[in-house]
Amino acid sequence: MIQGMTGFSERSFASKSLRVKISIKTLNHRFFDWSYKGSPIGAAESRLRSICQERIRRGRVEVFLEMVSLNPARWSFTINEGLLEKILSTMDRISRKAGRRLDISLDSIFRVPQLVELSRKGLDADEVAFLESGFAKTLEGVVRLRRKEGRDTARRIREHIQSIRRATAGIERRFARQPSVLRDKLKKRLRDLDQGGAMSEERLAEEASYLTQRYDLAEEIVRLKTHLDSLQKLLSARGHDPSGKQMDFLAQELFREANTLNSKSQDIRITKDSLAIKNELESIRQHVQNIE
Repeated sequence: MIQGMTGFSERSFASKSLRVKISIKTLNHRFFDWSYKGSPIGAAESRLRSICQERIRRGRVEVFLEMVSLNPARWSFTINEGLLEKILSTMDRISRKAGRRLDISLDSIFRVPQLVELSRKGLDADEVAFLESGFAKTLEGVVRLRRKEGRDTARRIREHIQSIRRATAGIERRFARQPSVLRDKLKKRLRDLDQGGAMSEERLAEEASYLTQRYDLAEEIVRLKTHLDSLQKLLSARGHDPSGKQMDFLAQELFREANTLNSKSQDIRITKDSLAIKNELESIRQHVQNIE
């Protein structure tokens, strides 16, 4: 199934011991690029990353997680008593010397570096499972948006493919008439050079055959149609394998064939159709940049 690369979802969850807010944003990227910011969750981050990679194979994933612990028993509070005693004794000495009482607020004490250490204990198994569940639910919203983008993009690409097929069919019809067109051009050129009577019909046929081979478009037309079939097949695939890079490669190959058709063309209408194909392919190449 075609999937885009942009999406966003934000949800909040609460349990007996945790309250969390999770936001996930995905953007275009050539590879899977994970970025986590927010509350420290230790080894649980690796598990969230693995869950994400099961659903998203390519793109930048920006995760922000805000977590509040609701269970006081899960917190560790430590005071450097030696340092606190030294601070208080120093304040007493300065107060006696100054002849007046100097007080220090509790808020100021807590601001002293390395005096107070407040930290949350590591997540237990139930809390990790809670985070994983909330993350998976939030991720589902992102995936829905990416799938919608994929469907919309696939529909646009199919429209461009149909336009290319119509232009290719026109080129194929005109190419079938090319030998006679080249023969007429050759006759006209000889008349212009006033050598019309100097070349036999057999020689004229040989020259026309040579020009036909030189400007033969059959291989390019076949390859163009084959690549279009491959692109159509990728658009209809039901699996979850990333296909954006394959589509980009096919779009480049199609563009190469369209260029060759244009350079070989001896018919202004074929040239116009080739240019029309190139315009459609430019749009396809832009669209596939948004596909996973």
